[in-house]
Amino acid sequence: MYRAVVAQWKAQQAAKRPKTAKLVGNGLLREYVQSRLAGSIRRPDGTIVTGPEPPAWKGLNKPHRADRRWAMAWSPEQISARLPVDFPDDESMRISPEAIYQSLFIEGRGALKRELVACLRTGRALREPRARSQNKPQGHVTPDVVLSERPAEAADRAVPGHWEGDLIIGTGRSAIGTLVERSSRSTILAHLPRLEGWGEIPAVKNGPSLGGYGAVAMNTALTASMSRLPEQLRKTLTWDRGKELSGHAQFALDTGTRVFFADPHSPWQRPTNENTNGVLRQYFPKGTDLSRWSADDLEAVALAVNNRPRKILGWKTPAEVFEEQLLSLQQTGVATTH
Repeated sequence: MYRAVVAQWKAQQAAKRPKTAKLVGNGLLREYVQSRLAGSIRRPDGTIVTGPEPPAWKGLNKPHRADRRWAMAWSPEQISARLPVDFPDDESMRISPEAIYQSLFIEGRGALKRELVACLRTGRALREPRARSQNKPQGHVTPDVVLSERPAEAADRAVPGHWEGDLIIGTGRSAIGTLVERSSRSTILAHLPRLEGWGEIPAVKNGPSLGGYGAVAMNTALTASMSRLPEQLRKTLTWDRGKELSGHAQFALDTGTRVFFADPHSPWQRPTNENTNGVLRQYFPKGTDLSRWSADDLEAVALAVNNRPRKILGWKTPAEVFEEQLLSLQQTGVATTH
């Protein structure tokens, strides 16, 4: 039977602050969360693998290009989502991802040791405010080219002509430009040779970049690559926030391809390109000099990648799907290039 007085009393009790943090009052839950965050990894036979010996935690972000502790390292979201699976009948074994984050980052919220933040994927010592990661105009990224301004049809892979792009970086400021069409998954590799004088002429502050992927060199390479396509197959290009495409306005004028920039630190907004870059790392591993490869070499690699059958394409190859797109344009009589 519902009693208004009792319900009111319960609501008042629940609203009292400060409340005891859930991880403080529930030892079993605290142990579960800590073991999933910082528990040791093991071999199939149960033997603990210690991994590398990281430096002592000093309240700073994860070490740059240095060993980190090997741990279970579940994310708070994974921990929260797994609890109902492991404890389906125990409602006390529930906690939100936010409560775990607060226990790690907010002093006085109890339970979890501060140094466990080193077990999070980001390894940040301080939590980054959500507003800081939003897609705000900055520098070369003006309000009209943020991702939210991209045409809605670009999100629909049924419409060809929308591309994602990025750089694969090698040693000695070497790089390769990668362009991937969202519908067919067809890949174009842009050759970015170092400019004359690289390694010989001292760097000039605010002067042109001679490393091969400065704004001028990028525009030249991307324009050459995109201009070979029919106009209807080069509608938009989505890039990350890199300064290498700071000359995007001129590129758009030269090619008719509108450029849009993804949110900062949001590679999932260019998923096709990120996936393809992972494939390309088979040919161009990290830590190698990418300037060794000629434009013909890059074309050969692109050909190999474009002729791999893809499950997402019904085991057709990107080259086959792209050819179908070209034939469709020719049949309708609208395929044009400049």
